[in-house]
Amino acid sequence: MISRIFLATALLLLSACAGTETITDPQAGSSSDMDMSEMEELFNQRQEEARSRYSQADVDFMSGMIGHHAQALIMSELSEEAGASGPIRILTARIINAQKDEIATMQKWLEDRGQPVPQVHIDGLNLMVHGAESDHMDHTNMPGMLSKEQLEELASAKGADFDRLFLTYMIQHHEGATSMVDMLFKTDGAGNDELSFKIASDINVDQLTEIARMELMLEEMKSTGQN
Repeated sequence: MISRIFLATALLLLSACAGTETITDPQAGSSSDMDMSEMEELFNQRQEEARSRYSQADVDFMSGMIGHHAQALIMSELSEEAGASGPIRILTARIINAQKDEIATMQKWLEDRGQPVPQVHIDGLNLMVHGAESDHMDHTNMPGMLSKEQLEELASAKGADFDRLFLTYMIQHHEGATSMVDMLFKTDGAGNDELSFKIASDINVDQLTEIARMELMLEEMKSTGQN
């Protein structure tokens, strides 16, 4: 059962942007207080209204970014066998943790809105994304995605060569993700769903931060003759 204090607080936050209804503090004892069932009904109504502000562009972004993130997992999981350096392994571990979490968040976003939920299956370098709509989506053509040849090149590299290629290709991959966010926010009606906006914004910030970090790592490799 949702507590009265939680409901009152949540409704106040929701109504701050969505309307001018006044919710009386349930602990104040006023005769105008809403009863529990009314508060729950209004709370659920406001949540449903918040979820209904998404567009098809938001759905396409989530579905596509799930597959996009999945390829980053493939790339990052090559680092151990390739004998990557310590800094690269730290970076790949961070990418794996962050993007697995984001994939789960985007899948939950789609599920909560009754949309098809892409399921990721990875077999070596092969990526399969299954879902009612994602079956018809060509993930290889999304911005920044590595070609089969590039993936094979990365998989065959070792040591410092792997480090250099990984940084080069992951920068390409991240730049593709930020361009997808940019395209989403330029689409009319997209990003009005509060959670969709937050997910896309967080992805954009994280990817730009990592691009800057990886560019510095590449420069350090060049300055020490590891290119």
